[in-house]
Amino acid sequence: MSSQLEQFSNNYIPIINQQMLNEIKKLQAPSQLIESMNYSLAAGGKRIRPLLLLATLETFGKDVNKGLDIACALEMVHTYSLIHDDLPSMDDDDFRRGKPTNHKKFGEALAILAGDGLLTYSFQLIAEAEGLTDEQKVKLIALFSKCAGPEGMVGGQVADIEAENRQLNVDELQYIHENKTGRLLSFAAVAGAIIADANEEQINLVKEYAYHIGIAFQIRDDILDVIGKEEDLGKPVGSDFGNEKSTYPALLTLDGAKKALNDHIQMAKQKINKLQMNIDLLEQLATKIEERNH
Repeated sequence: MSSQLEQFSNNYIPIINQQMLNEIKKLQAPSQLIESMNYSLAAGGKRIRPLLLLATLETFGKDVNKGLDIACALEMVHTYSLIHDDLPSMDDDDFRRGKPTNHKKFGEALAILAGDGLLTYSFQLIAEAEGLTDEQKVKLIALFSKCAGPEGMVGGQVADIEAENRQLNVDELQYIHENKTGRLLSFAAVAGAIIADANEEQINLVKEYAYHIGIAFQIRDDILDVIGKEEDLGKPVGSDFGNEKSTYPALLTLDGAKKALNDHIQMAKQKINKLQMNIDLLEQLATKIEERNH
């Protein structure tokens, strides 16, 4: 029997994928730009961020469809960050999810502009989202800007670049991942709570839950770089080691990283339990992060 999360994912991932492509196709923009944006959006992925947003809405018993525009905007920003991460001036990767990276397919200039297009259009999507109040939109845009910008993901990326070729301690590594990876996951959960009209206490619990699964997500990534399979990851195993990056297994040992992963998952579940509502979806999502193989 499939889990509630599996059923939820099977239902909403195709909807998210189709809605994103529909949004891009209706743009009055150069065809090559649209093709490049679509190429990376259609490359697939776990869609963990939009699923977290929609699962939070479901947990609060609200209409999940109210969050679809915001979920698509969130995945567009995540995708833009991957396009730019892969560039020769950043990680210089040739493959993403088993396919040539955007700049390998379309050239570096168009890849940069495709990322820029996804980033800026995401805010238009939020501003024009149906079914949300103006107050909710302003809150979402302000939070999204902070989580994706210099105080969030972009700041984390800079710290990651500055950390290359030097040994970090655990606190320094955690700062990078709190921002580079964790901030967008945090936005996903908190955005769902904002759309659901949650109170301040509930929003804080959801935020703390997302903080812990954000760290867990990156620890699992680092573990998979050691023990994963290339066909599952869509990129070479051991790329972090080859790039001399500090990782949780390198700092904590593989067993220590696995323990830290489990600790963060358990703390996430403890936080969400305090909501005193049906939290099955969010619990299963945390478990999926701990057990994922790609």
